[in-house]
Amino acid sequence: MDLTSLLASHPVIDGHNDLLWEAREQVGYDFARLDVGTGATPTHTDLPRMRAGGMGAQFWSVYVPCRLTGDDAVSATLEQVDAARLLTRTYADQLTWATSADEVEHAWAEGRMASLMGAEGGHSINSSLGTLRQLHELGVRYLTLTHNANTPWADSATDRPVAGGLTAFGREVVREMNRIGMMVDLSHVSADTMRAALEVAEAPVLFSHSSARAVTDSPRNVPDDVLEATARNGGVCMVTFVPKFVNAACADAHRELVAAAEAEGILESDGVRFSAFEAAWLRDHPRPTATLADVVAHCEHVREVAGIEHIGLGGDYDGVEVLPEGLEDVSTYPALLAALADRGWSADDLARLTCRNVLRVMRAVEDVSRDLQQRRGPSLARIEDLDGVPA
Repeated sequence: MDLTSLLASHPVIDGHNDLLWEAREQVGYDFARLDVGTGATPTHTDLPRMRAGGMGAQFWSVYVPCRLTGDDAVSATLEQVDAARLLTRTYADQLTWATSADEVEHAWAEGRMASLMGAEGGHSINSSLGTLRQLHELGVRYLTLTHNANTPWADSATDRPVAGGLTAFGREVVREMNRIGMMVDLSHVSADTMRAALEVAEAPVLFSHSSARAVTDSPRNVPDDVLEATARNGGVCMVTFVPKFVNAACADAHRELVAAAEAEGILESDGVRFSAFEAAWLRDHPRPTATLADVVAHCEHVREVAGIEHIGLGGDYDGVEVLPEGLEDVSTYPALLAALADRGWSADDLARLTCRNVLRVMRAVEDVSRDLQQRRGPSLARIEDLDGVPA
């Protein structure tokens, strides 16, 4: 199979990349100091390696950590949005802004890669539907309902459940996202939150960077019943490469770490405290190694359970320190596609994996939004009214 030709006509749309937070932490968004146009960066991501990887579009995560709350989280998210714009302007010869499926394909017609945005964590909207709408106006095209900690209206996969999934306000968030045309991202949320969101959703959902729980038992992965429901919903699970989500030994080692931290009164959702504990823990407990073959196994399982029309890729590059052997940076997508081709995936299968499924979901979300906006106006719901708690 000629993968070069396949990727030329069906380039990779990756669901999640944390380069912007790395740029913030390392150089304060100064792309003269972190010149991702050169291919000589300390990050997993730069434009030459994206080209080598057959990439055509990237959802840049406008992530901010859960330790930022309230207006501080909103402000930092806006700074991340600004950074995505700056990145795209700085490398306008290679990148172009996109907020729709048509604009992604227009970028390809011009020989450029598309820059898109997704906000990773409902804390970024500070329980405000007005803030949600304004992030959409700025170009954010998905919202991950939680990050590692619960929001007041949704349970995270890595926090202690409080809402039992989604509160009444959380359900209204999903409905309003459908109305405005923002994709509902169910990575990071608890299984009960996944199920609740799928019950409410009027448009296809996505998992921007999650793998299969039946293959690797991690709360960050998607159970089979949810994969089946995602297929019925028309959504897509974008398989991630994070070692502790794709390799059993890595998942077991992470569970041991989490248990040890909890014994010291530190939860995984505790952010800075957990990160400090993890750094100390790893000095005496080296990480096991994941490989490209682990990711292949997850792709095969998601395809088997959800179907070939409901799978994509979300590497989480620059969101983790270590990647599987064979998938060390964004240049390595062809190696994964070659391994899948060796296992019998056709060119059509691979084209669905790289971009066609995601483009279909984007267009469906856009279509549902146009219909819903004809039938209902902006939701004015407030969390204090629906959930009876302070905003």
